[in-house]
Amino acid sequence: MAMKMRKKSYLQTNVYEEALERIRYCYKNFDKVIVSFSGGKDSTAVLNLTIEVARELNRLPVHTIFVDEEAIHPPTIDYVERVRKNPDVKLEWYCLPVQHRNACSNEQPFWYCWHPEEKDLWVRTLPDHGITTHPTFQFGQSFQEWMPTMFGPENGKVCYLTGIRTQESLRRYRVIAVKKNDAFLTTTAENKNAYRAFPIYDWSSEDVWKLVQIKDLDYNRTYDIFNKTELHGKLLHQRVCPPFGEEPLRGLWVYAECFPELWHKMLHRVKGVSTAWRYANTELYSNWEKPENKTWKEYFDILLSNYDPEYQDMIKENVNRLIRQHYSKTKGAIPDEDPHPVSGASWRFFAKIAQKGDFKGRQSQNMVGEGVKQLGKLGITLEEAKRIYSK
Repeated sequence: MAMKMRKKSYLQTNVYEEALERIRYCYKNFDKVIVSFSGGKDSTAVLNLTIEVARELNRLPVHTIFVDEEAIHPPTIDYVERVRKNPDVKLEWYCLPVQHRNACSNEQPFWYCWHPEEKDLWVRTLPDHGITTHPTFQFGQSFQEWMPTMFGPENGKVCYLTGIRTQESLRRYRVIAVKKNDAFLTTTAENKNAYRAFPIYDWSSEDVWKLVQIKDLDYNRTYDIFNKTELHGKLLHQRVCPPFGEEPLRGLWVYAECFPELWHKMLHRVKGVSTAWRYANTELYSNWEKPENKTWKEYFDILLSNYDPEYQDMIKENVNRLIRQHYSKTKGAIPDEDPHPVSGASWRFFAKIAQKGDFKGRQSQNMVGEGVKQLGKLGITLEEAKRIYSK
């Protein structure tokens, strides 16, 4: 059955055909192709597209990695179990103490799923088939840090297929849009043999669900539960991910409302969960203002003091990097409130970083965008701003 999916204006083919071609490219140009599978809708699309290409190229079963993050929706576990039993898939199910963000508490800004010394706090029993060790994994690594090291140079060129889509991030779109033929590929300076590929980067959420519908694919039934709540039809807000980060904590109410048994255990898993559940979607979390008698620089120092010294140092390192970035572009002083039109820096922006912790650097990546917004307010170009504000 031909896929009827929307066309991107810069393509002569539809996004389904383009994704298949990207995956073919990966199989033809890499020694090992692996699907990074989360159980969410996007990685579901990538996995099934990869199965389709692998069958065409006689490369089945598809090597698939699932990192079990412990505190996840029960239907996700049921779905991944069904995928594990699919003969077209060779799935490795890892249960490792991976580091995750805990935005519920400044006292405990990180938590580690399946921490071996916290078995009494685990929200689930360790799966019998869960892999608890890996030669390259170091305790406390994030998945993003560990993934490029899973298969060393002896494996040749390795490509991890992921379900990242630019619809969910303008920054990702800008990074990919300026690249050319291999726009969907990226690597790091440290691990030149390991690449990440984003074969559905130009898909919408509607495209993903159209694939599931037309191909009659199995999927994570958590989404059916989402659609019985106020998240009905809000495709970009239906997230299957670790629950305690800056963005996901606004969805803690789903666990409390729909999975009460799991939720009871989650309340004790990390610090601050109960407070975040009650207030994450109120003005206490969504809006913030400094005391009137303080500058934003002074308020930054106050917010920083709320963290333990170890985490203060991490935030300082992040902000110092942004300060160096500012002075690499301009000699102008960092404004207290309004973003500098050349760099986007301001002490208000740094205070926001201190408030959220931003240990993953997601807020920091928005600094350039702050400068672009300021240019628009001033009605000037970047070149004009450099002449006016860089002295």
